[in-house]
Amino acid sequence: MRKFLFSCILILSLNHLSAQEMSLNKLDKMLTEISDSIVSHKSQWQFKIKQVPFICIADSLHNRMRIISPILDSNRITEELKTATLMANFHTALDVKYAISDDILWSIFVHPLKELTENQVLSAVSQVYYAHINFGTTFSSTSLVFPGNLSKKEKPKKKQKLLKRI
Repeated sequence: MRKFLFSCILILSLNHLSAQEMSLNKLDKMLTEISDSIVSHKSQWQFKIKQVPFICIADSLHNRMRIISPILDSNRITEELKTATLMANFHTALDVKYAISDDILWSIFVHPLKELTENQVLSAVSQVYYAHINFGTTFSSTSLVFPGNLSKKEKPKKKQKLLKRI
């Protein structure tokens, strides 16, 4: 029994040691590989994938990282669209969320930097991308949807009808 426990502890500790922490350099290499164009400055990156703009900001001192994409001016969002967006944060946005800052609506992924895996970075970029392009229609970041009592009202079909005209 002791040998079995010792073996389990050894395997778990080796797995932990072999897992590499996400670093700014590793993140830079990954974002450079997946983007169509990129401008980087130390721990900040601006990049595009299929014409969708992204910003990634990382802080190794505080162990934080966020990937964000600006969607539209928040002054153009109707109350109905705000409600649909908050519901999407619960049901369809999954690991990303919609958020407003500096009068801009964003799709956003936030995570501790060191604990990020390469697969999580790829998933995060994908989800931010899909939350961006599906805003105003399905509001989905993946094909997975958490069911719930959404509303008896019909879901919005086109974002043009929900946006305030300038």
